[in-house]
Amino acid sequence: MTAPDLNMLVTLDALLAEGSVAGAARRLRLSPSAMSRALARLREATGDPLLVRAGRGLVPTPRALALRDQVHRLVREAEAALRPAENLDLGRLTRTFTLRTSDGFVESYGAALLTLVAVEAPGVRIRFLAKLDKDSGPLRDGSVDLETGVVAGDSGPELRVQALFHDRFIGVVRPGHPLTDGEITPARYAGGRHVLVSRRGEDRGLVDEALDRLGLKRRVVATVGGFAAALALLRGTDLIVSVPERHSAGLRAGLHSFALPFPAPEVTVSLLWHPRLDADPAHRWLRGCVKQVCAPPTGSA
Repeated sequence: MTAPDLNMLVTLDALLAEGSVAGAARRLRLSPSAMSRALARLREATGDPLLVRAGRGLVPTPRALALRDQVHRLVREAEAALRPAENLDLGRLTRTFTLRTSDGFVESYGAALLTLVAVEAPGVRIRFLAKLDKDSGPLRDGSVDLETGVVAGDSGPELRVQALFHDRFIGVVRPGHPLTDGEITPARYAGGRHVLVSRRGEDRGLVDEALDRLGLKRRVVATVGGFAAALALLRGTDLIVSVPERHSAGLRAGLHSFALPFPAPEVTVSLLWHPRLDADPAHRWLRGCVKQVCAPPTGSA
């Protein structure tokens, strides 16, 4: 069966509204002969004459009358679908957004984001999901709206990426730890017992690469999958963990943080989304909210 030409709906809508070939032709800026040919195709497609001669004019058939409102509604809906989105009414927006975030993001930025969203769009709900891997599948299939994290080389090439902030690694220990007293040298830092954060369970990270350049090697005694777990281990031990400073700010309360005694590794935390949501006004607004709450404090470097 041949697929119908949906352009004929526009022609049929004009014919049924005008009740004449000449009037429909003027509306669609076609010649009367072209409109007559279009009416012939519509009659063939529907199996109905649609408009028939009555004196000097045309009158609709019962089938045409039955189709008139339906066709008009379909054409208006199609026009609306192809029209640029109207201004977003945040006060009336009712929608749930899913954000997949790396460990520490919710603790550091979640409260500020929810506060901003509640003020601007009280009908919006945010659902936070833990980012357990770098698989971009959830962004592609639509189960996740936005994602934060360090962009990996194997991230989907079609994804949109916007940098949120740059972060540097710092050291963290419990209060009263030996490193809280006296100068922290590279050798003294490397000589302690360390926790490594790696979602993939690797035994080396960016800090180890920085120490390699100094001819030093640290002793990693535990590997965990997230910052929260690593920092929890410090509270009752003499372990040391190195974490991104801004990303872990909400997790380090009550702990002692210090600058690394060597050039600190840096990362860029980014926002990722699928291009099908690029022009969506509500999604664009939410991206702006996330960027706003992640902006560096005024006056910071």
